[in-house]
Amino acid sequence: MLSIGGDESVNFKQLESFLWVAELQSFTKAARQLFMSQPAVSFQIKALEEDLEVILFKRGDKKMVLTDAGQLLYQEARQMFRHYQKIKAGMDDLKGLKTGHLIVGAGTIPGEYLLPLLIGDFKKKYPGIQITLKVSGSGQVERWVREREIDLGFTGVLAESQDIECRPWLQDELSLIVPPAHPWVNLGAVKVSDLKSETMIFREKGSGTRRTIEEKLAEHNIVLEQIPQGIELGSSRAVITAVEAGLGVSIVSKYAVRESLELGRVREVRIDDFDFNRYLYQIRHRQNMAGFAIDAFTDFVNKDEVCKVFDFKKTP
Repeated sequence: MLSIGGDESVNFKQLESFLWVAELQSFTKAARQLFMSQPAVSFQIKALEEDLEVILFKRGDKKMVLTDAGQLLYQEARQMFRHYQKIKAGMDDLKGLKTGHLIVGAGTIPGEYLLPLLIGDFKKKYPGIQITLKVSGSGQVERWVREREIDLGFTGVLAESQDIECRPWLQDELSLIVPPAHPWVNLGAVKVSDLKSETMIFREKGSGTRRTIEEKLAEHNIVLEQIPQGIELGSSRAVITAVEAGLGVSIVSKYAVRESLELGRVREVRIDDFDFNRYLYQIRHRQNMAGFAIDAFTDFVNKDEVCKVFDFKKTP
């Protein structure tokens, strides 16, 4: 308990609840972050207001807005909580990271093909740390980070929000794939303009791979509407299977298509003067109240030796 003068006292659970509600402007979102029910968070805030004999929030347009008293407490409470987090994180460090929990969000390429391997290896080193992995399109992952629903994100496109810290993680390479009997296989290479005459299979809107393809085609003054479009699919695995079935051609990550290429189920065709390289990114909220578990995982996935073991291409 923390003494605030007289007989009143405030505990850190109340401060933590207050900070999350203040930053997310929502009892519901704060409850999700704290793994508590919304009534439990409301009770913490009410108890804090009663202890301090002030009103901390007023309800705005669908948001909880700080009062003047709330603004004053927020500045002080954040500093106090940072000190508390340092102490707690230091204790975790002394315990050898035997406990901890973090939520990771990822686009389908890092989420389906890279992170499960890394998480498995990380768990061997820190078996007591629980990791939840949520997989969706890169746009959704960015929203999760912005709304503080996850601790760390991995995407296939650069996050542009000022609230998000974005750094290159791994290099990825895209690949134009076609069915084994496709006429392009014998050509060895095609021109970008040739894509206008072939049915293309695309990922869904919001996918990092799709957004990257759109940007790279735009560099050659080509928009998707100029290309005959087949079906849109929600995962790279589904796209590759559709190409194997002869439903069209596509451009996918080499991380995703590696096995199908080795087995000869699809063939790769080069496009002249087309840049197939891109980055995968790590993203996190700039005001994320991180702990040692998150820092340990971030350090782990950035180690050069990890990239070598799994044949990942580190960013320069």
